[in-house]
Amino acid sequence: MTRILLADDHTILRDGIRALLSADADLDVVGEASNGAELLAMLETTPADVVLMDVQMPVMDGFATMPELRRRFPDVHVLVLTMLDHENYVVRMLEAGALGYVLKNAAISEITYAIRTVAAGNPFLCTEIGLNMLYKAVASSAGTPTPSDDGSSPSGADLTARELEVLKLIAEGLTNGEIADKLFTSKRTIETHRQNIIAKTQAKNTAALIKLAVGRGLIS
Repeated sequence: MTRILLADDHTILRDGIRALLSADADLDVVGEASNGAELLAMLETTPADVVLMDVQMPVMDGFATMPELRRRFPDVHVLVLTMLDHENYVVRMLEAGALGYVLKNAAISEITYAIRTVAAGNPFLCTEIGLNMLYKAVASSAGTPTPSDDGSSPSGADLTARELEVLKLIAEGLTNGEIADKLFTSKRTIETHRQNIIAKTQAKNTAALIKLAVGRGLIS
């Protein structure tokens, strides 16, 4: 039996993951936390084999949690479950001690496989991220134009259609909440898109992001 602790600030997501994992007799969700501080406190009294943890959390996020978790609970394996898909986030979390990284849009079969793989002490990288990194490596070795020194893509090809849509609304001066209302989604989702855009372009602030996007023809 693999004991799992969930750490995510969205109650509905934790409920959904718990319900989906309950179909597997050998997977047992033994506790839930809404941030890293709660997770660390829970681990003091609740033994677990795998922590399924988001990166974005209030109070104490994944980046702040990982060093403490590795220091205090070295036998607990961490599988990151997040919407953040840029390699910068992947590398930072893996370097901090996470054993696996999977996106929230992955199929439940891939998530359960990832949990079992990490529980056995083996690394795991979800298919989508692995393929994206492979395509970039192949493009780079083939001499295809790669991101410039400031980390941005010359054509904006690294940005998804949704991220380009969010970028255009940012350029119009809309707040995250206003963009969320316009696109009929949550503010948290827009915050994630915004972080992915900034990570992919390496822009230091909103003004720099807009200037870079205009300069590369991503927005008019």
